[in-house]
Amino acid sequence: MSRATAFVLSVLLFAVSPHAQSPREIAFDEIVRPKPGEWPSYNGQLSANRYSTLDEINTRNVSTLEAKWTHEMGGQRALQMTPLVVDGVMYAPAVNEVRALDARTGKQIWQFVRPQTPGLVPTGDPASGINRAVAVLGKRLFLQTDHAHLVALDRRNGEVLWDVEMADYRQNYGATGALLVVNDLVIAGISAGDEGVRGFLDAYRASTGERVWRFWTVPGRGEPGSETWIGKALEHGCATTWLTGSYDPEARLLYWPTGNPCPDYNGEERKGDNLYSSSVVALDPASGKLRWHFQFTPHDLHDWDANQPPLVVDADFRGRPRKLLVVANRNGFFYVLDRLTGRLLLAEPFVKNITWASGVGANGRPKLLPGYENSTEGTQTCPSVSGAANWPSSSFNPATGLFYVMASEACSVYRKNSDWFEPGKSFYGGTTKNATIEGGGKSLKALDIQTGKLVWEVPNVTGGISASGVISTAGGLVFYGDNTAGAVIAVDAKTGQRLWQFDTQQVWKSSPMTFAIDGKQYIGVVAGSTVRVFGLPN
Repeated sequence: MSRATAFVLSVLLFAVSPHAQSPREIAFDEIVRPKPGEWPSYNGQLSANRYSTLDEINTRNVSTLEAKWTHEMGGQRALQMTPLVVDGVMYAPAVNEVRALDARTGKQIWQFVRPQTPGLVPTGDPASGINRAVAVLGKRLFLQTDHAHLVALDRRNGEVLWDVEMADYRQNYGATGALLVVNDLVIAGISAGDEGVRGFLDAYRASTGERVWRFWTVPGRGEPGSETWIGKALEHGCATTWLTGSYDPEARLLYWPTGNPCPDYNGEERKGDNLYSSSVVALDPASGKLRWHFQFTPHDLHDWDANQPPLVVDADFRGRPRKLLVVANRNGFFYVLDRLTGRLLLAEPFVKNITWASGVGANGRPKLLPGYENSTEGTQTCPSVSGAANWPSSSFNPATGLFYVMASEACSVYRKNSDWFEPGKSFYGGTTKNATIEGGGKSLKALDIQTGKLVWEVPNVTGGISASGVISTAGGLVFYGDNTAGAVIAVDAKTGQRLWQFDTQQVWKSSPMTFAIDGKQYIGVVAGSTVRVFGLPN
């Protein structure tokens, strides 16, 4: 699509607002170290750790929180996005759309929108209308489209500045993820993780859209790592990069989670570990060169991609200061890694129902149990295909030393078949269905990162494992969503005691955030297709 055509399709609604007329240059340093109250990236900080130092809203006054404003985005699907807030402007995306809102009132400043793309794989995530976040740098705002384009918009008015194609959507590619800015580069992943694409991670020059590097998460034939793909699946191995990563500015390392291998449930044509699927990769952000990798689930047969947030945490660990990377993985194990080397420091189960492995060895490899592989008749395995954890946000609170995550006790029956890749279709190589188990369900768990052990738990959180994520704050609070009445809930970060609840009567598919304007703290959530902002009474 040409720039002129895109501009015509953009709906530009101007308001009398100083933010709309002349947005300030946002330097990268302000994304690394956000100004108090700003939320300039998907997780608030490049650490991917949704912990906020704001404490005006705290355990003593949270019970008085009240609704301040709402903004209806429209559409029939519950949005999965987290808005950004910079200089008093909130940027709220949906599929092929961004709205700039006055964060004080919710009033719209401008809107960019394109039609959804026809012809996408109908069963894939891009066709379902998912977009998780935009990114900002300088006077630009960056958005991925459903058909795998990366677009730069002018923050003043939503005008298209450049538009590049990451991959051909006619080959099943799409994009749904949240972008990450590092220095002058926009780091962009690819989605369609069950559609037989070959996964990669890209970096583009923020000023021009020039592609600077590409890291293939599935090696080409003859390249290092290709020996871990024995069979014909390599060219359609998936391992996509649809969730945003994290960044350590001191170590200058970019950490990015990767998706499951394809076909999802049949490994006969991809014998071996299938690098770099179901892993986290540590890359040089300037060149895209691999520094280290850690594979959580070698030769994954259960769609346990590693697209869970990799949290950058600085903490004392077992008596000494450490640079940590902390992940609750979909396969049921909680991991603590040395983020400088990738060395495993801790791996412990965080759910009870794990039937595929008895534990994780010191070398980081799971200790497989009999019956791990899928069958044509059907094999029940725990966790379920949705995982013990999934993509919604988790958080580490340095004051409590606790890691907060939504966890699921569930199992699935997995069946493999011989279906092979076709353009326009998903590439599962089998089917799954939910299994009924005793004691199943989702809960909010607080884990001690020193041991991986449970400290407290809020049971029976409804909405499925890919519904709400969490945020923790210096006010001693954890916020999350529950699909019983669409409630947004605050609990005590030390104990899990419920302190406040507001029923939205909408469906949760997103993760909370917080920001401050004029010294006043607010909580922002997206329930259903509505942006809601809460604050203390005036």
